[in-house]
Amino acid sequence: MVRQSLIQWFTRLCAVVTAFALASCTTLDTTPTTANTVSNGLSQCPLNATSADCPPPSPREFRAVWVATVANIDWPTKPGLATAQQQAEVIAILNRVQSLNMNAVLLQVRPSADAIYPSSLEPWAEWLTGEQGRAPGYDPLAFWVSEAKKRGIELHAWFNPYRARHTKAVSPIAKEHIANRLPQAVKSYGGFLWLDPGEKAAQDHSFNVIMDVLRRYDIDGVHFDDYFYPYPVVETPGTQQPTAGQNAVANALGSSSPAPALVQRTPERELDFPDEPSWRAYVASGGKLTRADWRRDNVNRFVERVYNGVKAEKPWVRFGISPFGIGRPDRRPAGIVGFSQYDKLYADVELWLQRGWLDYLAPQLYWSIDQAPQAFATLLEYWHAQNTLKRDIFPGLYTSRIDDSARSWLPKEIENQIALMRVKKDVALGHIHFSMAPLTQNRREINTALASAYANPALSSIAQLRWAKPQFTTDIEIILEANGRPDFLGVRVRSSDSSLSTRTQSLSGENAALVALHLRYGEKWQFAVLPAIVGSDGTLVTTSIAKKTSDGDLNRIGASLVDRYARESARFVREVAGAAQ
Repeated sequence: MVRQSLIQWFTRLCAVVTAFALASCTTLDTTPTTANTVSNGLSQCPLNATSADCPPPSPREFRAVWVATVANIDWPTKPGLATAQQQAEVIAILNRVQSLNMNAVLLQVRPSADAIYPSSLEPWAEWLTGEQGRAPGYDPLAFWVSEAKKRGIELHAWFNPYRARHTKAVSPIAKEHIANRLPQAVKSYGGFLWLDPGEKAAQDHSFNVIMDVLRRYDIDGVHFDDYFYPYPVVETPGTQQPTAGQNAVANALGSSSPAPALVQRTPERELDFPDEPSWRAYVASGGKLTRADWRRDNVNRFVERVYNGVKAEKPWVRFGISPFGIGRPDRRPAGIVGFSQYDKLYADVELWLQRGWLDYLAPQLYWSIDQAPQAFATLLEYWHAQNTLKRDIFPGLYTSRIDDSARSWLPKEIENQIALMRVKKDVALGHIHFSMAPLTQNRREINTALASAYANPALSSIAQLRWAKPQFTTDIEIILEANGRPDFLGVRVRSSDSSLSTRTQSLSGENAALVALHLRYGEKWQFAVLPAIVGSDGTLVTTSIAKKTSDGDLNRIGASLVDRYARESARFVREVAGAAQ
């Protein structure tokens, strides 16, 4: 990949003020802070413009939701639905996300070493059809990607890198599953099957799965949640704990669901993950780390490898991780107590931030504001303080805590948490809801609360760039009365660089992903985000617009391009009052 320097978007814009093409072009200069009038009534507004004739800054906030496929938590609502029903649920979810002015979905594509897409590496997930390895008759991930792009919604592929079988799985393990293909890398623990992070073959397999999806699908992000080494199993009387090693795996494979042998231990004793073979191999090879540090190193090297792999393949695709929300015990603020992922999951999250091995961190801050031992605001400050390289911090919110139980949160809790995050100005704004179900069900009118919090659309945050990028030029046409309709506005993107159409088809980061549209009625600007749909003659976006609102007549239109890195070009603005009468 060619190394590129940080780019100033060098753009030429064209305008058409009637239904006929009356074009006028100029080269953009992004240095002024006021409108720069050029020929034929055109004006150019940089992003930091202060002139009243220029649109205000486009609002930015990463507003995302997790869509879990494992155990049919969010989608599909149950296994075995017909294709049309599964696709209808996808459309309903994306329509809900769009109607709430949210802009990203984190879709679980690999729940347990299986897939919601056709794969030569792993079997179909049973949550689709009720049987692992059975095809649903279409490509769900391709459908999700296509429908998300139609709505201008980012689609991040969420992978579980190590879980190989869930306790709620009931169908037989497919013959092509990793537990059959590579049994030495799979361990049984707590009723689940897990890939052993200490086995190189397991690391290679998960890495290849991620890169396969990255290469084949036009996703916007690669995402991990909080599962690295598994959460520890505490043994009490009656606890079923598998014997370490391949006998337990064989027992699990021989039944429709894992049924390990009962082992009675001392009550309340934490059971260790059964990675003795890989640990002994490490020691035999001359390894000097302690077992805990070795486990952390296994995870660290994998995180770094995935980050570098994503950036080498498609640098505009973001890599994000959503770890457990409490940091290392030796760094925690006073009064904060709780589980140590550093010591139990072997996740050195602070190191990942400080080495820059991710684009965004989404710590799961799943506690209320007034829960002092895990205070939301204190933990939010903690993660910002650890963020020395200023990566994006998008906390995970426990929106699913809103339910019908006596312990349910009120929607106001989520509103207040969003308000606290918006005070932070050191990095991009954003957060992620777990999960889609409360929004689909509109529990306790949570959607009304979110509609208020997200009153206006917003662009996503700008991905941090550390790669050089060549300049390119683009023409934009703003077309009134598009398609012969008085209420339609068209924005067409054409390139004076003949290679742009080729780059579009090869998924270059410079490609227009969205059009940011500003409409001024009277003295008030309205903002909209439109998906950029690529056609044979360029990128064309059309939308219906009102000629008049309660704020007054439409008198100015501003349009800019947003590329795959979420960078926005300077705006092209034109007076339009009376132009299409």
